[in-house]
Amino acid sequence: MKQNINISGMTCQGCVSSVSKILMDRGSVKAVKIDLKTGNVALEVKNPINLNQLRFVLPPKYTLSLERENDFPLIKAESSKIKQLFPLFLIFIYLLAGTFLRQKNSFQLNDFMYDFMGLFFVAFSFFKFLDFKGFPDAFSMYDPLAKRIRCYGTLYPFIETILGLMFLLRWGLDWALVITLVILFSTTVGVINSLFNNNKINCACLGTALKLPMTEATLIENTIMLVMAVAMLFQ
Repeated sequence: MKQNINISGMTCQGCVSSVSKILMDRGSVKAVKIDLKTGNVALEVKNPINLNQLRFVLPPKYTLSLERENDFPLIKAESSKIKQLFPLFLIFIYLLAGTFLRQKNSFQLNDFMYDFMGLFFVAFSFFKFLDFKGFPDAFSMYDPLAKRIRCYGTLYPFIETILGLMFLLRWGLDWALVITLVILFSTTVGVINSLFNNNKINCACLGTALKLPMTEATLIENTIMLVMAVAMLFQ
């Protein structure tokens, strides 16, 4: 089966070789032919490849687009937005349930928010570790810090895990809140920019194991955490 895409940002034969190797590492790609001048990429594939999946594995300097609009769908038409976001909704339900269970003896709003933030970071870091190697590329698609500092994307799952433990153990809370504000502000700026530009990319908040589209739900999720962090820091 033939599939045609366009990749801009290739400037030399070294880029062509690098991109060809990355594409050939995809299990369903059997052959690759790249025209450096036009950026056209002719693929021989076993099964159609989703453009969002390719964005995860290519460096950020390369921009992908379709040579023909009907080559393959960015997101399957039959998959509704609610269905795609179901894993995120389900995780939030579990997080709320776990947080309430930790408050069963006596409910305190401060403890509730600390526990929720702690469980949030631990749970979300877990999903990022499922595809630890693929996460930095996916995260750099929209997070400003991850775009500029490669190691930041690699360290991010560890940062989330440490923050989660700090909130749950009530250790260094002021530092935890400040770090939370910094990293979530950066991510939120990237999310807003992606939504504003209508970029069809996946959100890396649940790593790359779950294909979660970038939607307003991601912005709401970050905003909730930012509001909690600000409220606890300036109470």
